[in-house]
Amino acid sequence: MMYDVFSELKLDDVVSSINDEVIGWRRYLHENPELSFQEENTAQFVYDQLNSFGGLEISRPTKTSVVARLIGIHPGKVLAIRADMDALPIQEETKIEFSSKKDGIMHACGHDGHTAMLLGAAKLLCSFKNQLKGEVRFIFQHAEELPPGGAIEMVNAGVLDGVDLIIGAHLVSNMETGKIGLNYGPIMAGADQFKITIIGEGGHASQPNQVIDPILIGTQVVTNIQHIVSRKLDPIDTAVISVTQFNGGTAINVIPNSVKIGGSVRSFKPEVRNQIPMLIEQIVKGITDAHGAKYEIEYHLGYSPVINDNEITSLIDKTVCEIVGEENRELIKPMMGSEDFSAFLNEVPGTYFFVGARNEEEGIVYPHHHPKFNIDERALKDGIKIFVQGAINILNN
Repeated sequence: MMYDVFSELKLDDVVSSINDEVIGWRRYLHENPELSFQEENTAQFVYDQLNSFGGLEISRPTKTSVVARLIGIHPGKVLAIRADMDALPIQEETKIEFSSKKDGIMHACGHDGHTAMLLGAAKLLCSFKNQLKGEVRFIFQHAEELPPGGAIEMVNAGVLDGVDLIIGAHLVSNMETGKIGLNYGPIMAGADQFKITIIGEGGHASQPNQVIDPILIGTQVVTNIQHIVSRKLDPIDTAVISVTQFNGGTAINVIPNSVKIGGSVRSFKPEVRNQIPMLIEQIVKGITDAHGAKYEIEYHLGYSPVINDNEITSLIDKTVCEIVGEENRELIKPMMGSEDFSAFLNEVPGTYFFVGARNEEEGIVYPHHHPKFNIDERALKDGIKIFVQGAINILNN
């Protein structure tokens, strides 16, 4: 059962009382987006709002992030709740009345909503400070969209010092408003990148026998890389290797000296993640050696997989069922997208869940990172309720 802080006012009534303010925050942020590592005005806006609530210890661990601590009068655990704040380099095409005021920049992933939800949760939980055990630490993170990401910077700055567990959420347009998506264990994949240069010896297209053709060699590399998932990995282990770039040549009648190949790797298990770069180089080396070519490889580890803690997921699962009903709680499959929330989960246990924000009647159906992406603002209340009641359940039970 829910911890009975709301004996006089129901949770829905409490959240509804600040709904207009939360929507106003979201729309202001949507109009004034800032790119990763550039969220100076956004961070100041968040700082000012938090300061107006009273009862919070507020700090700026990095130039464009904010942390607020709500410390109850009774000892207990420390729960962190995280929201990301950055926008994307996309030209908005929604035509909504609060469209981005900045050319080529928009909140196309819902981070404006995440920030507004966490501000709302902070404001409400400040009202129950004297009834809280332990601490709620509100983490407003910069630069989720751009590796190496803001989360690892905040971890290195010590924002998790003393934290026992952490939760976070993402608004999603592929799930109807009112639905909440959860998963026990892996929920988002790790994301890595590779760049391969095949170095041959170019020449005239009419005399291919006198060259070492990097295009021919490169196509063989691309084809054989596809065999890694189908033939080298255990079929039970999920992974995706996508070649997304193949660049070489400047003239129709000239075989170039080199080509460049780039791609993305997604995986969940650490052993699979470590195995794939070795397999890629094994393939590249074998093919280039066979043709007398040379190669260079750059392999960059990006965000780690997001792995939810089963016990904490269970606590949020119960809260979700109490708030939206078990019929609106969905156990979802792991996604191959990535999130730097993993940097926090690498330090402390926690869980990451999804808040449905799709509304087909209003045309809110476009995917994330699309120039027409939008959210159903009714979903903000769902996120706030889960943050607030989840915090109370976790800390006071």
